[in-house]
Amino acid sequence: MADGRTSSLSDRVWAGLGRIGITGKRVVIGIPLIWLTIFFILPFLIVLKISFSTQIIGIPPFTDLFDWSGGGIVPKLQIDWSNYSYLFEDPLYIVAYFNSVKIAFFSTCICTLIAYPVAYGVARVPETWRNPLLLLIVLPFWTSLLLRVYAWIGLLKNNGIINNFLISLGVISEPLPMMNNAFSVYVGIVYSYLPFMLLPLYATLSRLDFTLLEAAADLGASRTRAFVTVTLPLSIPGVIAGAMLVFIPAIGEFVIPSLLGGPATTMIGRVIWDEFFENQAWPVASAVAIALMLFLVVPIMIFQYYQTRSEAQP
Repeated sequence: MADGRTSSLSDRVWAGLGRIGITGKRVVIGIPLIWLTIFFILPFLIVLKISFSTQIIGIPPFTDLFDWSGGGIVPKLQIDWSNYSYLFEDPLYIVAYFNSVKIAFFSTCICTLIAYPVAYGVARVPETWRNPLLLLIVLPFWTSLLLRVYAWIGLLKNNGIINNFLISLGVISEPLPMMNNAFSVYVGIVYSYLPFMLLPLYATLSRLDFTLLEAAADLGASRTRAFVTVTLPLSIPGVIAGAMLVFIPAIGEFVIPSLLGGPATTMIGRVIWDEFFENQAWPVASAVAIALMLFLVVPIMIFQYYQTRSEAQP
């Protein structure tokens, strides 16, 4: 009886919603749309508005583009374009953007070189071994990123585990400078984002028909030629998807450069933090963030294209 009442009540609710034009399809689409509107579009519009404001000494530290005092929204039309032009005048921002792109690009390349053979090996092992191996891959995610980055400090610093071990073996006579430089940033980013490259590659390689390699071998192709002509082209969507998952967050990384790179490594995420919280230059920081987002639009579009393409493949 209770199940019947619940079912009839649910039917009446959906029937009532249907009469006002709210269908199940619109609900399913509307929930993520509302989520994106509240947590992405509205914050983006707020940051965009601040980027056209003028910095002042006050709370908040910028002028408002609209007048709310009259009971309505009245534009003041005091748009300040100098925040964006300032990005091209001060070499700090140019260097920060260049370093961010360079570090993110080479980190993505290193992740690809490491993740591809690992993903290929996991895809070729018997199915009984795949789940345990995948568990080992995602196991670091069960630990906080901050703890994992701090662990690398204990490994890489001058009196850390690696230097002490090499000195005890007589391999080196003085500590290697592995902290507060680009090397430590590469190590931290590659370590942290390697699973983001590995999992899409595994998903693509596990769906490949490996009988194609047998056919290529029957036609006289060597293992190297079969890999280059068969496996590698078919795995390109996974490579692109993994590369975007690594490159996009790495270019705006803040925690790893701050803890491992130190002041010598300038990346755009740290610049945005400094402008917001150290200099109280909210308009300039917002302009830097908007410029970074516009720069990442193209990689995001490429990622979505290849993700849709890979999901459409049987």
